[in-house]
Amino acid sequence: MRRTARRLLAAATAACTLAVTGSAAAAPDAPAPAVRPLAGLRVLLTNDDSMRAAKASQSDGLGLYELRRALCAAGADVVVMAPWQVQSGKGTAVSNSGTLALARRGELPAGYGADCAAAPSGGAVYGVCLDDACRPGSPSATPVDTVHLALRAALADRTGWSGGPDLVVSGINSGANVSAQVNDSGTVGAALAAVDDGVPALAFSTTGDDSGEYFPTADYRATADYAARLIAGLRGHDLLSRTFALKVDYPDITADRPAGPARWTSVGHGREVWHAYEPTTGGAYAIGLGWCEHRPGDRCTETVPDADATALLRDNRISVTPVTPDRTYGARPADPAELNRVRHYVEHQGPTP
Repeated sequence: MRRTARRLLAAATAACTLAVTGSAAAAPDAPAPAVRPLAGLRVLLTNDDSMRAAKASQSDGLGLYELRRALCAAGADVVVMAPWQVQSGKGTAVSNSGTLALARRGELPAGYGADCAAAPSGGAVYGVCLDDACRPGSPSATPVDTVHLALRAALADRTGWSGGPDLVVSGINSGANVSAQVNDSGTVGAALAAVDDGVPALAFSTTGDDSGEYFPTADYRATADYAARLIAGLRGHDLLSRTFALKVDYPDITADRPAGPARWTSVGHGREVWHAYEPTTGGAYAIGLGWCEHRPGDRCTETVPDADATALLRDNRISVTPVTPDRTYGARPADPAELNRVRHYVEHQGPTP
């Protein structure tokens, strides 16, 4: 599909040249100009997995660097402000006191150092901690802390972006953010915080392999490349909304099962992971985490017909879901025209896997 897209793009470029010059053979040996559909777009990139990318499981921020690579390759000016430590499951939590500090990362993970060298900001990567200075053991800012700090102070101070970013992108999360887990997701929480501050936002997640414990680079890379193309298309059609964020979940592609086309979905009501609390001998409770068995009638069973989890985990489809920070049931109806325009683009005009 990518080869076909490139052929179509080359044909369109040649047609434009012919229309302007009257000839398509002016410079037959000249290299084709780089396609940079996100040129001029300022992106704040964050996540809830941290900016470390040091674990063998690849669950602590490698997806962020794949997303940074893809966005910069498409021409975006990307600045990372992400949690200092892993903050998975923090949802929309914020820190109400203390001091937030930033530490700029010098040496980036192997293979990612030069990805944003040509960007105006140089692709700066900052970790945000809850301390007067970030040290190895410093407690971390939450994902929402990073967005609030960036939008309200730090981006202007550190990068000179006095007008703020054009877009906030959160992810790529190590693991799906679907069904009931969406309420716990710091990845989604960061995107909701951006929309709450009037900045368009998208949150990206990928499932990882069948073990549930390892997150292949191939999954992150497929998600990142899709993300860059999706954002470029939404931008080109003036569909980056300040009213709602888009939650995008990408399936595992490493088990010889390709990702299916994007499906517009709703947040499901079932569960994929169950939290349990087992008493210890000291009177405390150990937190247990396990996969739901989806027995008929149990609390894990999905009941929403167009659920994100069904599209992603059963049908191996890309799931795209509009989400909003509004907590009042039924009080603020959606703008159907805007919603339908975005849905139509995602399902009928948007990028394919």
